[in-house]
Amino acid sequence: MQFGIFTVGDVTPDPTTDRAPTEAERIQATVAIARKVEEVGLDVFATGEHHNPPFVPSSPTTLLGYIAAVTERIILSTSTTLITTNDPVKIAEDFSVLQHLADGRTDVMLGRGNTGPVYPWFGQDIRQAIPLTVEHYGLLRRLWREEVVDWEGKLRTPLQSFTLAPRPLDGIPPFVWHGSIRTPEIAELAAYYGDGYFANHIFWPASHTRTMIELYRKRFEHYGHGTPEAAVVGLGGHVFIRPNSQDAVREFRPYFDNGPVYGHGPSLEEFTSLTPLTVGSPQQVIDKTLGFRDYAGDYQRQLFLVDHAGLPLKTVLEQLDLLGGEVVPVLRKEFAVGRSPDAPDAPTHQSLLRARDAGTGPQTPQTPQAPQPPQTPGS
Repeated sequence: MQFGIFTVGDVTPDPTTDRAPTEAERIQATVAIARKVEEVGLDVFATGEHHNPPFVPSSPTTLLGYIAAVTERIILSTSTTLITTNDPVKIAEDFSVLQHLADGRTDVMLGRGNTGPVYPWFGQDIRQAIPLTVEHYGLLRRLWREEVVDWEGKLRTPLQSFTLAPRPLDGIPPFVWHGSIRTPEIAELAAYYGDGYFANHIFWPASHTRTMIELYRKRFEHYGHGTPEAAVVGLGGHVFIRPNSQDAVREFRPYFDNGPVYGHGPSLEEFTSLTPLTVGSPQQVIDKTLGFRDYAGDYQRQLFLVDHAGLPLKTVLEQLDLLGGEVVPVLRKEFAVGRSPDAPDAPTHQSLLRARDAGTGPQTPQTPQAPQPPQTPGS
């Protein structure tokens, strides 16, 4: 399994001091967090994409390109690249460049985002969100895989004799995760192409996440990519850790109560009982995270949110020390116990290159039209 961090890049006042970082401070703190991720032995750093205050990661590949230059080992990913409002040609170009800069240490998570106004900002119609996702992604795949692309769709101008430059590193496109919290059509799309499915279930109960992952695994098998256990699954999570649980709860409560996402709703205790949020000791984080396998099966990537809601950089780095030193080593060992022989390792550039050369990579079904996602799970 791969373990790592994702950030949403919010610029939020610290409720204990009322001070918010500047945008420059927040961006530099994000770089420091990524470097710490590598230092403590985690595997992945991922950033979201937002185009509005109070967020700073409006250009994820710019940020990741800089981080590539100051790291050596970690995989650099997005925790959302907006497939709906970004043009697929630009996505293909940006991530091909990033692949070359990072020597293949990159992949991409595609999603629709959760900010409605972003659609008109980029000249799109939110009512076309799912059709945009399907059409844009179909084109993106072709751009990465074909030397010359002639293409015509319904929601974008046609392409004639277009060649992507630069081509993907070693002819291997970045591994694609399709990220979603609540939308079964996205699980269907991931299954159709044999891509990864990332359930960022930090706001939802386990029963919902189980339904989404079971749908993805079932449809992955239906499209001929392998057994349900062979499907590639990632999960989100949110933790706050201190050596003892009482200190963790006391320290995190003002950040939870005033956070732009969690605040002013259910109590901290209610949220931790109903969702993957874990506030407590390293052992409590270990126990709850291991429980994700009860409803997700053997999965490949676990990303944690640790820098949300105005937490100071010092505190975030302390969280990473605890994750890397006390939590993730145990999780690696325990998740390996009883793992299904059909469960694949987490994808990397090198593993995709070996699979391509061996002729064992996932095959897209030979269907003339793009997939037509179901309207409800299992339909």
